[in-house]
Amino acid sequence: MLRFVSPDPTPATTDELPGAYLIGKDNVAIAGEITVRDGIVVCEKGTTEAVAIAVQIDLDQDRLDQIEGDTTIEGVTLKPLGTWTLQTCLLPQREAPYLLVLELARHRIMTFLTKLEDWQAIDSAEGTLPMKLFEAARKCFMRALVLTHDSILPDSEASKLALRALWIALEASERLALQQAQNDFGPRCDGSMYENLESEHSDPASRKAMLHPGRGGVVLPLKPAVGSLVSPHVFAPVTHDAITRSCDFITVPMRWVEMEPAEGEYDYSKTDRWIEWAIRTAKLPVVAGPLIDFRSASVPDWLYIWENDYETLRELVYEHMKTLVTRYRRTVTRWTVCSGLHCGEHFKLSFEQMMDLTRICVLVTRKLHPRAKIQVEITQPWGEYHTHDRSSLPPLLYAEMLSQAGIQIDAFSLRVQMGSYRSGLQTRDLMAFSSMLDHYAMLDRPITISSIGVPTTKLSPREELPNTPSTGHWRHPWDEAVQADWLSAYGAVALSKPYIESICWHELADTSGATDMRSGGLMDIKGLGRPSLERLTDLRTAIAESRLPDEWSADNLLSSGGVTQQS
Repeated sequence: MLRFVSPDPTPATTDELPGAYLIGKDNVAIAGEITVRDGIVVCEKGTTEAVAIAVQIDLDQDRLDQIEGDTTIEGVTLKPLGTWTLQTCLLPQREAPYLLVLELARHRIMTFLTKLEDWQAIDSAEGTLPMKLFEAARKCFMRALVLTHDSILPDSEASKLALRALWIALEASERLALQQAQNDFGPRCDGSMYENLESEHSDPASRKAMLHPGRGGVVLPLKPAVGSLVSPHVFAPVTHDAITRSCDFITVPMRWVEMEPAEGEYDYSKTDRWIEWAIRTAKLPVVAGPLIDFRSASVPDWLYIWENDYETLRELVYEHMKTLVTRYRRTVTRWTVCSGLHCGEHFKLSFEQMMDLTRICVLVTRKLHPRAKIQVEITQPWGEYHTHDRSSLPPLLYAEMLSQAGIQIDAFSLRVQMGSYRSGLQTRDLMAFSSMLDHYAMLDRPITISSIGVPTTKLSPREELPNTPSTGHWRHPWDEAVQADWLSAYGAVALSKPYIESICWHELADTSGATDMRSGGLMDIKGLGRPSLERLTDLRTAIAESRLPDEWSADNLLSSGGVTQQS
């Protein structure tokens, strides 16, 4: 059992701490129960090994007010950061409780140093603002560590210093992530990062992805691309114009419930019109899928009859894949063949069944459309679902097992949505996002982000359920301006990575039909463009020019006003 002193002076006593989970070795979520009792966070775990805890923490103005002393550090005034999911380092069991904010600060300081080394940025970061902030955080952390021998109560000096260290370290790490994105974006997009490796390690005539000898992962020769998912329910000239201006490709979702609403009865009309427009009018590549996705919004009601009959389910999947790939193989250039099979969401699959279904999806597509690119989508990439469902597979393990099984895919795709109360969609900071992408780079395959986005309003479940986690938010409560700044910051970080092939915004326009996230579109339900639409256009221009806009600096994107309010 692990115990932590809560940062809240008067925390509620709860049966379960919403949004919290335990992490074991290799960043794998493990089973455990996390409760709050009389101001102490209690972690019951089924192992004697060291574990970490991930928690949602409000870094709002009220908590900022707990920090005593000057809140201007190296010219940066500390501001509310939002509500983020943070984690500690792996910690051994002990009798005395740990101070939670101190352990969160310890992990962030460790992450900062680790990423400096991973990015080979130790020399280039020397003397920069992120490094100065980091040094200030490290000094506060050391002082807090010494004072924990006196008291670790929420209002103790040690707790206040630890909170100060955490705040500064988070600010430093987000700025470091953006600074690294600024440094890498140009070489990634103009091809010089690839050419430097090519001249040393490869035949110049070969233009294939190469392994980076220093940083790990692959380096891709072509510029990254940006796109958006289009809803089959929204098809109008205003959406066509938005796509033409801002996207290099479109993604057509092909949800099973929409393609085959009744067993054996397909409806292609709404999908056909988008694909026909993209191919004949816009001359844009089409990404299709995921074709097999067992999330509730994608599964037709009639399919649930077979959820406990795997042999029949397998046959239905095979026939469905065969039908769709055969129909669209002349128009689709890339297929997302399946999504989230590792989560066991709604349809509980064994390990063998997960691998078998994935193999079927890939083989059918490869046989019917050998020239197409094929990718498998990983949902909830931090893997917190595994703490509650031990029959599921951790996401990285699932990806590694696909590689070891010899299943031939061209890329792994990640679904990275934030700002929702649904499991796995809570808000993470820029450094956590960047670090997560680097973990998947170790698969030595190209990575696409097949769905990325946040809402423009706070999302609430239609029915209040106990222990529902907070949606979180980044820097400010969600609105159209925050969505735009989030797109700029997270998009820049993703596209600066040499192994990222493309990113796709999760919804072009809000719709009354099926959607992954309400109010998350680049356009509102009336068809009016939001600031994020222009920001995606700017991102596409930045890729073409191999240079991020000057106004996308950390001082602007992380400021209290942001780029949108200033422009």
